[in-house]
Amino acid sequence: MKHESKLIGTGMLAAITASLCCITPVLAFIAGTSGFASTFSWLEPFRPYLIGLTVIVLAIAWYQKLKPKKDIDCDCEHDEKPKFFHSKLMLALVTVFSMIMLAFPYYSEIFYPNKEKQIIVVDKSNIRTTQFNIKGMTCTGCEEHVNHEVNKLDGIISSNASYKNGYAIIRYDETKVSETEIEQAINSTGYKVIGKKVL
Repeated sequence: MKHESKLIGTGMLAAITASLCCITPVLAFIAGTSGFASTFSWLEPFRPYLIGLTVIVLAIAWYQKLKPKKDIDCDCEHDEKPKFFHSKLMLALVTVFSMIMLAFPYYSEIFYPNKEKQIIVVDKSNIRTTQFNIKGMTCTGCEEHVNHEVNKLDGIISSNASYKNGYAIIRYDETKVSETEIEQAINSTGYKVIGKKVL
């Protein structure tokens, strides 16, 4: 029983750790303290190993739970109901929780409000498109966090961050917002602008 509890605990911990780099931006957004959003981005390279560990540990826990018990001739009573923390229901709940945590990067954008807004452009010659190279983004949650912060500024027409490419392409009206203000908004998330170029 203690062995099963350790497996369940290890599986949950690995799943949470694997998703920590993606959960932190959402928690930062909800808490209104966006500066620590990139705190756990260093975990991203370990994510595949943590996912593998979670799957292996939970598979072992399920095997242990479902394998046939050996019949032992004894006068003692064995058939007492297991406590909740050692039950199949608990293991099922932990498994579902772990899968939800591991899939978090793929649905994290639902926590951010709709970023579409109406912009009135007086003169098209004032529109600029700049690529801001950003360090620290590791998932779609990071992208949404950057887009959300940038879209708070007046004069932003569109913000499209990409963690895979490591940049955000931002269209804006230069009479209403400057590159410096956009850079400060990105840096306020905890991710860092490491370069930029006008497109």
